[in-house]
Amino acid sequence: MDIIEKLLLENKAWAAERITDDPGFFKRLSALQQPEFLWIGCSDSRVSANEITGTQPGEIFVHRNVANLVVNTDLNLLTVLEYAVRFLKVKHIIVCGHYGCGGVQAAMTRKDFGVINKWLLNIKDIIRMHKEELLEIKDESQKSNRIVELNVFEQVLNLSKTSIIQEFWRKEKRPVLHGWVYGLNDGLIKPICKVDNKSKIDEVFEFDVDY
Repeated sequence: MDIIEKLLLENKAWAAERITDDPGFFKRLSALQQPEFLWIGCSDSRVSANEITGTQPGEIFVHRNVANLVVNTDLNLLTVLEYAVRFLKVKHIIVCGHYGCGGVQAAMTRKDFGVINKWLLNIKDIIRMHKEELLEIKDESQKSNRIVELNVFEQVLNLSKTSIIQEFWRKEKRPVLHGWVYGLNDGLIKPICKVDNKSKIDEVFEFDVDY
């Protein structure tokens, strides 16, 4: 049996177990999608939104990329964000990074990773912005962990700068933005920041538009 066949068999076993536990599970799931959360996480295979939060299929709408970035030119991310906020009406958006992030560790080096360099520039900018604080941290592992936290914080701020978020903050007082970091060593989530419609962002990023 090859590895792909094994995955398909595992899927059949999982589906059968679901039906045994709850005969109406898939009928309900296929009829409606009403998640309260949008999860913007890292593509790392060890950090699955449903697994680490103990939630079920249908509860979290998910977007993942290398190092959980919110880039204002990323059409993929912006499409997911627009759909989640405008049509799914999510109440919370979670940006979740994780300690030991390979994207962050790569951005800390001067190594050439080819086309990946363009993506990593977003993290290198965060390292530049917080250079003074980071220079005080001598241990490379601790420095990496701090960059992970700063990265999450900056991505939450990037969300708050979008017209999508500002529109629905004004119209419906949602969503609440959360920054979290997951620990691979202990399985625990550390809250880093929380931003909502009452939070003040720099006026240069505010859109003066009536919605």
